[in-house]
Amino acid sequence: MISYRDNANIIAEQAIDLYKRSTLGERRPIDNHNTFEAMLKNANLTITAWDGDKLVGISRTLTDFAYVAYLADLAVNEQYQRTDIGKRLIAETQLRLEPNCMIVLLAAPKANEYYEHIGFEHNPRAWMLKK
Repeated sequence: MISYRDNANIIAEQAIDLYKRSTLGERRPIDNHNTFEAMLKNANLTITAWDGDKLVGISRTLTDFAYVAYLADLAVNEQYQRTDIGKRLIAETQLRLEPNCMIVLLAAPKANEYYEHIGFEHNPRAWMLKK
């Protein structure tokens, strides 16, 4: 049985292992421990999914809780995908937001169709400025 927490104290190594097992590690700085620690520390809404004491999923969000929530990362261990863990992580995130707060995200190429399937609306006006 999978449990969901919004107060888990996870360390960078646990999260990096999960990101590697979810393929999100392909697009995240898993080799930069300090950056990864800062990502975890500074996200203001993190929901984790656990199979016993094993971290199997995470949603990492930056939000004002009222107007917009940027879902920066949604990662589920590949062995646990297609079991609704990702969907539940998003639902748990929504429960902690004000009712009219929208969730915005940039989809990983392999996950693009997934978000439409679970009710997200496509918006082609996203822009990025990389340093």
